Order: sequence, then structure tokens, then C-alpha cells
Amino acid sequence: MEVVWAVGQVGAVWVAMVLGLIVVPSALGISLGISEAYMWVLVKTLEWATIRLQKGAKKQQPQMPPTPTANGIIERDETPMEKEIALLHGADFEFSHIFYFCRKGFEAIVEDEVTQRFSSEELLSWNLLTRTNVNFHYISLRLTVVWVIGVIVRYCFLLPLRFTLAAIGITSMIVGTTVVGQLPNSSVKNYLSEVVHLTCSRILVRALSGTIHYHNKENRPKKGGICVANHTSPIDAIILTNDGCYAMVGQVHGGLMGIIQRATVKACPHVWFERSEIKDRHLVTKRLREHVADKSKLPILIFPEGTCINNTSVMMFKKGSFEIGGTIYPVAIKYDPQFGDAFWNSSKYNIVSYLLRIMTSWAIVCNVWYLPPMVRKEDEDAVQFANRVRSAIARQGGLTELPWDGGLKRAKVKDTFKEEQQKNYSKMLVRNGSIG
Repeated sequence: MEVVWAVGQVGAVWVAMVLGLIVVPSALGISLGISEAYMWVLVKTLEWATIRLQKGAKKQQPQMPPTPTANGIIERDETPMEKEIALLHGADFEFSHIFYFCRKGFEAIVEDEVTQRFSSEELLSWNLLTRTNVNFHYISLRLTVVWVIGVIVRYCFLLPLRFTLAAIGITSMIVGTTVVGQLPNSSVKNYLSEVVHLTCSRILVRALSGTIHYHNKENRPKKGGICVANHTSPIDAIILTNDGCYAMVGQVHGGLMGIIQRATVKACPHVWFERSEIKDRHLVTKRLREHVADKSKLPILIFPEGTCINNTSVMMFKKGSFEIGGTIYPVAIKYDPQFGDAFWNSSKYNIVSYLLRIMTSWAIVCNVWYLPPMVRKEDEDAVQFANRVRSAIARQGGLTELPWDGGLKRAKVKDTFKEEQQKNYSKMLVRNGSIG
């Protein structure tokens, strides 16, 4: 009984400290300076580790000349097909043309500028996380000691703390939205719903040791509009709702996520679709247009890429979000990989493994830029409008703009792409008289 009593006392003190030092200040939107002090110590530690790593590497390899580091991306020659084949003895059909297609095939097999975006980005220096490089902590004894201390801090202190905060935030979200959802529709209900969402999002951000810098707040999305952002992680939504409320759009899920969805939709006009409905593009567009038409409803938050990209690029935006009409509010999100990798490689890690990696990282640090609102021009179709918005986000976030569909992360290249290359080659031969 004494052991149980002691454990209960420790648990009570732990919860009281978490509530008093983190949860209550988060709910009130104030900071006690704990996060700032933690980040200062962390930055100084990483700077020291980088210096030790550089010194240790020089001692181990004194005779090795510096070698340029490759970025792991193939440098492709974008010369058109006709010019390249013409260099191979002419434009008429010859067996040497096969070398052109062989080279293109090898480029497609090896990691290229597309597949490279579906793996974690490389760091300029080690951040004392084993998952980034398992060999670095053998450079020196001091570095090994600091790394061991870091493991103890991350798994024995930060992980329990973050798990506690996440449990409090999720429970508060479910209970708060369920209670608010019982109220009749009114301005009071909308106000309380926004308070609940903001408060719980702030707690969840603290659960990630999040440090977020918001820029150009005068451009924040307004009601009746559509907020579109690049997509790196499932926590993108929490990062944005920490500074304002949004109506989410997505597919209905089961489990814990389903419980949260059913609770939040009672208090806030989120737009959740059944699996069968989300395939009906016209139904989706209709429901979103109805939402945007009501200027009293929260702005819709959409990630047009449809999948997570590794924080280095912005891929093709699906045009559906830009056919709805209304004002588009672009947002650029850029994470600092030095403190933790926010990218979710869903083809490699399930959501539980991903969250464990996030909660055992040092912190989540990112910049969020609110861009000026954009509207579709009269002579502009949905695809052109989507590309213009994507370009603006890429420029602001310092991201590489790629025209490829992020769906290539899981699906094979469509046959239409291969057929297009075959048609181009046959047209070239017909024009030069090689056929017919």
C-alpha cells in the first residue's frame, strides 16, 4: 500500500506541475520562458556538438583531402527528345536511338528529383539523434557522453511529459467540443468552439515542444475563404490552428481519429467525407462551395498536394480546391530539420511510429508565412491558378517547385505518361520520313 501511495503522490505532483507550468499558460496564450530557455540550451549544445564533430573528423582523417558531397539527386539534361536523338547520328530511325531510352530508364530507376522528395532531407550537421547518423557519436568520448545524456533526457523526461500533454490536449478537445456541440447554433457557440480549438491546439503544440514563428499576420485567412498550404506532416493542421481556427476537410476515419472527428464536427463546421463520397468529385465540390458561400463560417483548410512531401519541395496542387471559387489564402510552412524531422514518410512508418519519432525528437521548430490573398483571374483556368498559388508558396518558403503529382509516392506512373513519350517519338519519325 505504501508503494501505491508513493506512486500516487508522485503522479499527483507530476500532473500538478504539468498543469501549472504548461497547460494553464498554454490555455491563456502566455509563456513562462521555459520553452525559450530550453531552446537556448539546445542550440548551444548542438553548436558545441558540431564543433566537436568537425575536430574529431579531422583527427581521424588527417590525410584525406576534402571531397565534394553529392546531394543524392541526378542532374538531368532537359534537352528535348528530338535534339538528343539527332545527336546520335540523325533524326531517322536507327538502332542507336535505344541508348536514349535506356538512359532515361536508368534515371527513372535510380533516385531522381521526385523520389528523393519522399525521404527525409539530409542535415548539414549532426543533431545528436541516432536516427540521423548512427556512427557520429563514436567520434569522441565527450560527444558520446552528451549523446547518452540526450537519450536519457528525450526518453525518460521529454517523452513522458509530451505524452501527458498530448493526452490532456486530446481529452480536452473531445470533451470540450462535445459539450459545446450540445448548445444551439449561435454566436456564443461559435465563440466557445474557437476557444476550445485554440486552447487544445496550443496544448498539443507544447506537447511537441513546438516553437513556431508566424509572419505577416495581417494576411491570415478570413471567414468564407480557403486556406491552402504545402504539406509536410499531419501536425501541419495543429501548427496552423495554434494561431487561428479552421474548418478541416478530410476523410472519415475510425479509432481515436474517428472519435475526435465526430466530437469536433458537433461544435465546428468541419467537412468530413465518407470513403465512397470522397471519390465523387462533384459531391465534394458542391459541399465545399456551400461552405464557402456562408461568410460566417470558418475558412477551409486544404492541403492540395494530397500527401506529405519532405520539407524541401512543393509538388503539384490538385485543381479541385481551385475550382470552388472564392478567395484563396496561401500559407507557406517550412520546418527546421536541425531539431527534428517533421516529415511523415507514410510508406515507411505508420502513424504510431511517426508520432513516437516526433515525440522523441528535440523539438519542432518552423516558420509560417501568411501570403497575400489571391483570386482566380478571368482568363485563368483552375490548373493555371493552382500553379500560380503553388509558385508563390514555393518562393516564400524557399522550396523547390516540382510539377509532379505527389501520388507517385504510392502509385506507379500512369500508362498515359509512357504512351505520350511513344507518341512523341513516332511523330518525330513521321515528320522526318522514316515511317511511311
